[in-house]
Amino acid sequence: MVAAAVLAGGLSLPGRAAAASQPNIIYVMADDLGYGDLGCYGQEEIKTPNIDQLASEGMRFTDHYSGQTVCRPSRLSLRTGYHTGHTPIGSNADYDLAPNDRITAKLLGEAGYAVGGVGKWALGEADTTGAPHKQGFDLWYGYLNQVAAHNYWPEFLWRNGQKIALENEVDYADSGYAKGLSGVATKKVDYSHDLMTREALRFIRKHQNGPFFFQAHYTIPHANNQAGRHGMEVPEYGEYKDKEWPETEKGFAAMVTRLDRDVGRIVDLLQELGIAKETLVIFTSDNGPHHEGGHDHAFFNSNGPLRGYKRDLYEGGIRVPMIAWWPGKIEAGSVSDHVSAFWDVMPTACEVAGLEPPGDIDGISFLPELLGKPQRKHHHLYWKFKGKIALRQGKWKLVRNGNEEAYELYNLKKDPGERKNLASHRPELLRQMKATARSIRKEGSADLGF
Repeated sequence: MVAAAVLAGGLSLPGRAAAASQPNIIYVMADDLGYGDLGCYGQEEIKTPNIDQLASEGMRFTDHYSGQTVCRPSRLSLRTGYHTGHTPIGSNADYDLAPNDRITAKLLGEAGYAVGGVGKWALGEADTTGAPHKQGFDLWYGYLNQVAAHNYWPEFLWRNGQKIALENEVDYADSGYAKGLSGVATKKVDYSHDLMTREALRFIRKHQNGPFFFQAHYTIPHANNQAGRHGMEVPEYGEYKDKEWPETEKGFAAMVTRLDRDVGRIVDLLQELGIAKETLVIFTSDNGPHHEGGHDHAFFNSNGPLRGYKRDLYEGGIRVPMIAWWPGKIEAGSVSDHVSAFWDVMPTACEVAGLEPPGDIDGISFLPELLGKPQRKHHHLYWKFKGKIALRQGKWKLVRNGNEEAYELYNLKKDPGERKNLASHRPELLRQMKATARSIRKEGSADLGF
């Protein structure tokens, strides 16, 4: 059983005396952005010119997967290099990182990187061992509690372990949570996404001489679930204000375009500072699109050609956009069908930084794929969520939607939308993949939480 203690340990790494050759790494992750929400993945209504330009100048992945179909376990997988069969949680159960847990931020920080982040944390409150300033971050600005992150006009954000008061006022009466968590703003002044982008730009300027590792875990376009059918909170609708769309869909589109604007601001700053060629930028989403806060994921075809959405283990819930940009290193306009997932980010970052990743993780570095070199492939990818499991092995995908449900089998190469269940047609393959899934469940942790 792989639990919190198995994540513990560490590497013997040098202190802050990194070689000048260590590249910077910026990892930008949207929240609940679907596979089909970007122009470069087929979106026709929502404008994302800056992210689309990243794809045209870098590499677009067609078969990249999130760590999980919901927030907290997806982030845990990303940070630790384990899939959710080997993490202490496979759902949104509470989990605080432990003092000796190995996460990417710690490994790179010990190797001389300045480490910063903004956005949603979700792996430890300020007074726990899981708080980001206790987990290797020189700067964390944003939300610690993932429920508090629903509200885009909160009363405060966190800078490391300190509450930073904002000018907003919030009504918590109908939130269903303790005061200070989520709610709906009655006075809207400081929009959290804009503040977090400001901090991101400051961090990059401050550490422009590098090396730095920066993570922007933006909350856009997650809904404020406590706002009912008005959960797509954004200061203005911009170019979408006169569209004959529901208000919530104007809000969703405006949120995505605002995110795109700020990705463009980050890239523009790298160019301005003359450090673009020394910086790997990765853009992705934490899971599939949502159907919350009055938003209908089908309105903009947010899951593209895929089946399902957030909380599903069908492709629409876990296959996410990923774009990698590194001028002079990654071939412009390239497209990769390499099968990869969040647990590959730790070994990739380590290899970029010139480090050996921990030897027992599930991840495989995809740096060779970025550089056009021979790439090692996964035997399988695995997810579990509230009794559901999914296993991808090559072009094949095994799904079971609950302990009492039948197994389903799909050929993703021919059927990425998972429309034709081939379980009865490939009994030997089904038997073998079921055996692999069962072996992972036996060695893994209990499926806790909600």
